[in-house]
Amino acid sequence: MRLGLYARVSTDVQEARGSIGSQLEVLREWAAREGHQIVAEYKDDGYSGAHLNRPGLDALRDAAEQGFIEGVLCLTPDRLARAYAYQYLVLEEFERHQVPVLFTDAPALDSDPQVRLLTQMQGVIAEYERAKIAERNRRGRLFRARAGEPVSWKVPYGYRRIARTPSVPAHLEVFEPEATIVRRIYDDYVAGDHSVRQICWRLHEAGIPTATGKLVWRHCTVARILHNPVYVGTLYCNREEWLPARVGEKRSTRKRLRPPEQWIAIPVPAIVSREVFDAAQKVSHVHWKFSRRRADPGHWLLRGLVRCGHCGVVCTCVGNRSSVNVLRYYTCPHRDALRAGGQDKRCRAPNIRADRLDDFVFEQVREALLRPEVLVSGEHALAARTPALDDELLAKQLTQLGRRLDSADDERRRLVDIFQAGLIDRTDLERRLQPIDERRQQLVVELDSLRAQRHELVHENRLRGRVAKFAEAVSQGLDELDFEQRQRLMRLLLEEVRVTDWQVQIKLRIPLDDNPGPDRGGPPGDSPSSGPDRLSSNDGLRLVRAGVRAVPPASSHLVVDPDSEAADGAGDPGSRRLQVAGSRASRHRGADQVL
Repeated sequence: MRLGLYARVSTDVQEARGSIGSQLEVLREWAAREGHQIVAEYKDDGYSGAHLNRPGLDALRDAAEQGFIEGVLCLTPDRLARAYAYQYLVLEEFERHQVPVLFTDAPALDSDPQVRLLTQMQGVIAEYERAKIAERNRRGRLFRARAGEPVSWKVPYGYRRIARTPSVPAHLEVFEPEATIVRRIYDDYVAGDHSVRQICWRLHEAGIPTATGKLVWRHCTVARILHNPVYVGTLYCNREEWLPARVGEKRSTRKRLRPPEQWIAIPVPAIVSREVFDAAQKVSHVHWKFSRRRADPGHWLLRGLVRCGHCGVVCTCVGNRSSVNVLRYYTCPHRDALRAGGQDKRCRAPNIRADRLDDFVFEQVREALLRPEVLVSGEHALAARTPALDDELLAKQLTQLGRRLDSADDERRRLVDIFQAGLIDRTDLERRLQPIDERRQQLVVELDSLRAQRHELVHENRLRGRVAKFAEAVSQGLDELDFEQRQRLMRLLLEEVRVTDWQVQIKLRIPLDDNPGPDRGGPPGDSPSSGPDRLSSNDGLRLVRAGVRAVPPASSHLVVDPDSEAADGAGDPGSRRLQVAGSRASRHRGADQVL
């Protein structure tokens, strides 16, 4: 007969070890010994027998249907399928096409009921064996994962899996050539302000291949790298589970995330710092928030920044066409009773004219930036909560406390000398030392407190100077910016604009980023943007002027709350109230201080 050979192995590891080659060799020898002609060989490398969607099996079934082969030669029935139902379906199909199926390790199928019963029993046993192997494999993988060993054969990009030895468990090591690419991706995304698609193009233009050797990076591949916590030192196993497909779906299985409490955390070497990883997640949120899709170019200066003062939700952009032109509004989504959750929860806030609110807010921010003393007043408001500190007075108090502390040490030393000379006993010594030690301890506490106040004063004086310097830098060319540059500047400086009836509350964030010194985690003179762990607001200003999208940092802020008419845009600049919301904190990159 003109035979078609079929061989299958379940995993790529078995295929690499030559299991499929050994199957084909046995089949060739059997066909030659029996005098059959081999016209085609069909094989499935690394495909499970629990499913029928296998390319080799599909080609074999097509050949039988077209009459290209007169018989099928296979090692055992479980090579065709592990599940008995699938095995019976395939065998019945071959029988319908009058193509006999021969097995080298099993009797040929004919009309003998005993042979058919034996084949059916083998199929049932194979299905049971598969379920048993899968359960043992699952329990073994969980045991290894709980012991701290990565069990997945496919490791994340940037790592190599070191196999287990008698003395060392399996673990991941950083593969530096790929780790350098990972750091570059994070640097381009956070500090370079490139989108995921732009990063894919940059890697392609640089000739950097993927893990599989392809020159074109897919969007999802770079996105997974930017969101995978393994790069900060934690590999999670047992995160996903496979489930049967829903009714009507073409795929046979689907996967979903398990509850976080079932995840198994395995420590691995980190490639990027936690600050850089967190910054990437915030940048991803910002890109989603200010996506240009469905945006009207040249309008909506404050898109994504306006919040309803009653509901606290971000206002949407709505355009209504009149007889003359299009009127644009910021409107609360909860004005729709369906989105609000009921008619009783519907927001009654009026719509806000977008053009007037945009002009008003930009003018208020412009006035604040052109007057550095307004920004510094926020720091004065913070300092007004505590008594004003004077550097000269603190220095005198520190000197006096130092002298009193030296005097207490001298007095204690003289008492110890008298005791050693035998002029007083131990009881008398301890009685005299007790008030001296108490006084000395109180002096140490006061001295530490004054030093902390002096350090804070120096820091605040430096902060005031940096506020003025930032205002001077951002005000350069402020009136020459086009609409797109103004929008980027607003997103860099504004936390939010909250509108409540006729009152507008503008929350500014003021990023301050001098060169980090030894007390800020960097060497003296190091540039804030010189490495992947640096991101400068000065760089953000340059990006605004250069026409590149600026990413707003996460920070606390200075609140400008002018009493104004939001809908009409008629606000009195003299009625502005300044108050401090938040305190000094670090930017998400760790390189900037903010007010």
